[in-house]
Amino acid sequence: MRSLGIFGIGGKGGSAAAAVSRQRPDVLRRKTIANNARLLIAAAVLLMPLALWSLLDKSALGFALACVGLAGGMTSLSLHHRGRFDDAALAQIVTIMGGGLVLTLVDTRLADMGLMITLMGPVLTALLLGSQVRRWSWLAVAVALVLGSLGSLIGLPVDSALAQEATTVGPLVFGLAIALVAYTTHNINAGYVVQDKAQLNAYRHLVEHVQDTVLCFSTEGDLVSASPSAETLFGCPRYQLSTASLGERLHVMDRPAYLTAFADANQGGRNRSIEVRMRRDDPHARGGVPQFIWVEARFAPIRDDDAAERYEVTALLRDVTERKDSEAAMAEAQRSAEEASQAKSRFLATIGHELRTPLNAVVGFSEMMTSGIGGELSPTHREYAGLIHQSGRHLLDVVGMLLDMSRIEAGKFEISTARFQPDEIVPACFAMVEAMAKERSISLVADIEPGLPAVLADERACRQILINLLSNAIKFSHVGDTVTLVLKRQGQSLSFAVRDHGIGMAPMALERIGEPFFQAQDGLNRQYEGTGLGLSIVKGLAELHGGALRAMSEIGAGTTMTVLLPINGPATKLEETVAVLPLHREPAAAPITPWQNEKRKAQ
Repeated sequence: MRSLGIFGIGGKGGSAAAAVSRQRPDVLRRKTIANNARLLIAAAVLLMPLALWSLLDKSALGFALACVGLAGGMTSLSLHHRGRFDDAALAQIVTIMGGGLVLTLVDTRLADMGLMITLMGPVLTALLLGSQVRRWSWLAVAVALVLGSLGSLIGLPVDSALAQEATTVGPLVFGLAIALVAYTTHNINAGYVVQDKAQLNAYRHLVEHVQDTVLCFSTEGDLVSASPSAETLFGCPRYQLSTASLGERLHVMDRPAYLTAFADANQGGRNRSIEVRMRRDDPHARGGVPQFIWVEARFAPIRDDDAAERYEVTALLRDVTERKDSEAAMAEAQRSAEEASQAKSRFLATIGHELRTPLNAVVGFSEMMTSGIGGELSPTHREYAGLIHQSGRHLLDVVGMLLDMSRIEAGKFEISTARFQPDEIVPACFAMVEAMAKERSISLVADIEPGLPAVLADERACRQILINLLSNAIKFSHVGDTVTLVLKRQGQSLSFAVRDHGIGMAPMALERIGEPFFQAQDGLNRQYEGTGLGLSIVKGLAELHGGALRAMSEIGAGTTMTVLLPINGPATKLEETVAVLPLHREPAAAPITPWQNEKRKAQ
C-alpha cells in the first residue's frame, strides 16, 4: 500500500498546470487517435510504390492492403475532425483486423502472420474503446481463427504467388500494427501517470491550506504525517507530534472512545466520527494549567485490495470548542428558563390558594348581607354589598384562571375523558353567560348540525372552552349584536365555532392569539376588562385533547374562534376512523449533554 508521506512539497506553477491539462487521459486519447490515423495514411503512402510494382507483376495483395490502410486512415482522420472520436478509433481497429483477416484467408497455415495481426485489434480496442466493442473484437478474432482453421484443415487451393507475397507483406503489416499499439500504450499510460501526479499535487495543496488538521497513520497505527494546521490546533511544532504524544494529549475520560474509533477504522475499515477533549499547549498560560479544547475527529480508512487485516487511516480534526460552549450555554439557559417557569407556576399556585380562602369569605358574607340574613340593609349598604360580591366573584374567576393556566403550563392539568353528546352541553353553557348577554342586549344563537356523534373528551373542560369563547364574544360585541355558536363535524374532528360581529382584531394580534395575558386592546386606557387568560386556557385545553385553536377576524367585521377536538379523544384510534398518512414529522431534538469544564486537569 502506498503511503502519502510528506506534505511539505509545494504545487507546480502555472506552466506546469497547463502542461498537466494538455496531458489529461481524455486529451491524450484524442491526440493518439489522430496520430494513429496519420500513421496509417503515411504507411499506406510509403508502401504504395511497392504495391504498384507488385500489381504490374500481377500480384494485387500488396496493392489491396495499401488501399485498405489508406482508406482506413483517411476515414479515421475525417471522423476525428468531426468530433466522432470513438468512430475514428473503431475505423482504425477495423482496418487492422481487416488486413489481418485478408492475410489469414490468403495463407492456409493456421499460425500465420494474419492471425497475429488480427490479435492486435482487441489490444488496441482495450486501450481506446469500451467493453462492448472489445467483445465484438474478440468475436472477430474467433471468426478469423475459425476461417484459418478451416482453410488449414480442408486445404483450400491458394495461388502460390499470393502466398509468397503474403509472406513478404505480412511482417510489414504486423510491424505497423505493433507500432500503433505501442504508441497508443505509451501515450495512454503517460496520461494516467500525469493524472496521478496532478491528483497527488492537488491533494497536497489541499492538505497544506485546509483549516482543519489532517493526520495520516500507518497500518500499525503510527503517526506518519500532519498538516501545518496541526501547529495551530495543538500549539506546538509538527515535529513534536507522535503517536505517543497524541495519546497523552487526550483527556483521560475520552481515551477509550478515541481508541475504539481508531480501531474501528484501522482494523474494521469503518468510518468513524467522535468528539473528544485534547490538550492545547499555551506557553503564556499561568500556573501551568493545561487548556483542553473540544475536537471533532473523523477517521477514514484508506482501502486497498492488498490489505487483508489493517488499513492506513486519515484523521480530520476540527476545533469545535465554540460550538460546545454555545451548546452548554443554551443548555444552561434552557435549565434557567425551566426553573423560572416552575418557580412562576409554584408562585401562581401558592398565591392562588392563599387568595381563594379569604375571597370565598368575602363573597359568602357579601352574599349573606345582600340576602338579609344578618338584618335588613339600607339601599346604599345593599348596593355596596352587591359591589363587594361582584368584585369578589370577579377576583375568584381571575384566581381560578391563574390556577388553571399554571396547571396547564406545568403539565399537571389532568383531563378525564368519557363519551358524551356535544350538543347536550350547549344549554348549560348558554345559561352560564346568559346574564352577561342580557346586560348588553346580545342574542345567543346555536347552530347545531343534526346527528352529531358522541365525542370522547373531558366534559368539564369542553364546558369551560365554550364558556370562555362565548364570554369573549359577548364582551367584544356591540350592544344588540348576535353571537352564534356553530357545532358541526369536520372530518374526524368536532368543530366548536363561536362567531361575533364585534370590533375584530388586526392580523398582528391574530398571530399572538393564545399567549397568556395578551389582549388586542392593551394599555391602561383599554375599554374592555379581562386578564387575557381566557383564550390561553382554551388553547391549552384544546391541545390537551389533541386539538387546535384557530381564529379568523377582520377589524370592524367581527371574529370567529374555532376549536377542533378529535372525536375519538386525545389518542385517536385509527381503526375507528380512517388510516392517516403522516406527511411531515418534526425531527426529535438532539439531547444536549453539558460537558465538563475544559480547564480541569486530567488525572
